[in-house]
Amino acid sequence: MTAIDKKALIEERVNTGLLGQWYPVAKSVEIRSDKPYGARLMDQKLVLWRRADGSINCIEDFCPHRGAPLSYGEIHEGNIGCRYHGVIVDGEGVVVRVPAMPECALEGRKALKSFHVTEHSDAVFVYVPSLAQPEPPALVMPPELTGDAWTGFLCTSVWECNYRYALDNLADPMHGCYLHSESFTLAYGSKQDLMKLDKTDTGFHVSRVAQLGDNFDWSEFAVHPANMYCFLDIPYPPAAGPGGNMRIVGFCTPIDATTCKVFFWRLRKVEGIARESWRFLYRAQLEANHWHVLEQDRVMLEGMPDDARKREMLYQHDLGVSRIRQILTRAAKEQIESELAQVAAE
Repeated sequence: MTAIDKKALIEERVNTGLLGQWYPVAKSVEIRSDKPYGARLMDQKLVLWRRADGSINCIEDFCPHRGAPLSYGEIHEGNIGCRYHGVIVDGEGVVVRVPAMPECALEGRKALKSFHVTEHSDAVFVYVPSLAQPEPPALVMPPELTGDAWTGFLCTSVWECNYRYALDNLADPMHGCYLHSESFTLAYGSKQDLMKLDKTDTGFHVSRVAQLGDNFDWSEFAVHPANMYCFLDIPYPPAAGPGGNMRIVGFCTPIDATTCKVFFWRLRKVEGIARESWRFLYRAQLEANHWHVLEQDRVMLEGMPDDARKREMLYQHDLGVSRIRQILTRAAKEQIESELAQVAAE
């Protein structure tokens, strides 16, 4: 294996998504016990459904008989049945029954990969194993989603761009005063500044030097052994209700090389009657404003060519963009080298 081949493998791994990670794939309310849910994750088709106890099964969305999508099928006593010929598979990927042919040789065979699943904060996470981490480490969630001090709403959106564009966008606070200049509170602030980057215990914090509190002026990435997320603040005036700034917590899921799914929790630190007042205000008036901002990001990123990273000319404002790319490349390099070492040993 040459150095050039290794470099290409690393770039491909970064582009398709790191292994050994928990990724959100759906809202909890979307996974039901009476109807399967089809999802895509890192170019794999998955099907999810709930057991009677509320826990979730996740296997390949592929009927072992002829390859029809199991997500088009039905749930039978906690298992999933293919709508094409009725083949029934359980949550471990084992063929339970072939109704069209009793005592068929397929019955009892494990035919499909199954995946670990967990739920947190109204989202469903699926673990994609790696060679070094075949079993899932704990999913680490941000403190805003593990206590009662913050309240908010989860929103999701599919973007027709590589997931790396979404991460770059989050690591780039300077775009706020330009792209979102006519959007609610993001209309304020200077259009000139320098950026600084500070390391944290788990990742990094990127911020404007001369401005804080006028716009989307900083973001922070937390990188854990099996997941990564970002958070940032959107300044809010008193007219937007109680609770101070809006805290955004974001995860990004690679679907394939040109598609990703973003998960954003929009949160405020409020309690008592103020909490209920803000939740009502958000649903009644503020939500549309936030979707407008998110759509501005989506449209801009979808308009960029897939090879933009090969032609771009970065400058000082791109400290955060460079840092997140370094983190992904380093992790991908470790995974590829581990896999190549195993192949060499065999």
